[in-house]
Amino acid sequence: MTFGASVAVVGLMFGALLQAQEWQIQTSGIDTNLRAVSAATSHDSAGHEINSVWTSGSNSVILRSLDEGKTWKRLHIRGAEDLDFRGLKALDDKIVYAMSSGEGEKSRIYKTTDSGETWELQFTDKRKAFFLDAIVCDSDTQCFALADPIDGKFLLLQTREGKLWTPLPADHLPAALPGEGAFAASNSALALGGDQELYFVTGGAAKSRVFYSPNWGQTWSVTETPFAGGKASAGIFSIEPKEGATIVAVGGDYKNPAQTASVAAYSLDRGKTWALSASQPSGYRSAVASVDGALFVAVGPTGADVSLDAGVHWKFSASLNLNAICVLDVFSTWVVGPNGTVARFHNPKQYEIRNGDRANPAVARFQSEECRAEKSCKVASQAAPRVR
Repeated sequence: MTFGASVAVVGLMFGALLQAQEWQIQTSGIDTNLRAVSAATSHDSAGHEINSVWTSGSNSVILRSLDEGKTWKRLHIRGAEDLDFRGLKALDDKIVYAMSSGEGEKSRIYKTTDSGETWELQFTDKRKAFFLDAIVCDSDTQCFALADPIDGKFLLLQTREGKLWTPLPADHLPAALPGEGAFAASNSALALGGDQELYFVTGGAAKSRVFYSPNWGQTWSVTETPFAGGKASAGIFSIEPKEGATIVAVGGDYKNPAQTASVAAYSLDRGKTWALSASQPSGYRSAVASVDGALFVAVGPTGADVSLDAGVHWKFSASLNLNAICVLDVFSTWVVGPNGTVARFHNPKQYEIRNGDRANPAVARFQSEECRAEKSCKVASQAAPRVR
């Protein structure tokens, strides 16, 4: 659904919200641990809307759906048969960047401009220490990728014309701590904020930190957080900064996924200071995303949690083994995980469309068709969609 610039969408709550959630589970039938998911809205030549969903993971798997997950097409990249694609960014139904993770030349960045029929290898590095963690894009030509530290500094790559990738200057980037790195668990350790803002989060060291740049990586600051540290397997795994001053981050210890202490925190000042969530998610969480600015969803191997107050309090939602999350719009949230699992979260909130007219501001009211207030919703399974 597309709204004009003068129309605002306002979320409203209705009774028994947390009891009225539904997770619709799909299984691709593909042997893969899916680590990235991305969705985009575009239009065909006749002006019809296309909502494309892309997901990727181990065993060189890249899948695409153009019909809300009913069918999936497996895409192949020549020469990349043994790669682990942990990063993915779709700009529309044709232009997509795919990022693989691994030592040296196993970390690569590919791009397609023809819906995945052909792919161009755009970047790799022969150095053994080179390990890509995440990729983000501001447009089809401007993207950034994060790699683990080399020579004591994190490596950030950029493209400004959609083809040539170059390292960002490291002169103003704070030095990495001993053992510090980013986690390539969900393609969300690196994120875009507001105008020209970049964030990335770390772990594996004595402190778990948030790096921030207000100018596309030309200058940086770094902030320590209350997340647990001190282990190579622990730290911050995901950050969601797209809601302005309010930022939410999640993580924990992936080797101790049931541990619930210090796995979620929030900031109300664009990441300058952080507070642990008053009630924590139900274990280690690898990814978090904002659905509408107040409703946030976090996922991990022991389940999914939701927050109705921008990360201050969390409530367990579903027992699903998941890695990554993507929000296309308020009613289209996709999550993926091991065993080729794809699931969709049906937002039970009700919304008003307002046109700015003080005398009669509400022009329409709508809610998720799949999960209405009068329906008792739960985790629902459906037959595995066809993979072409």
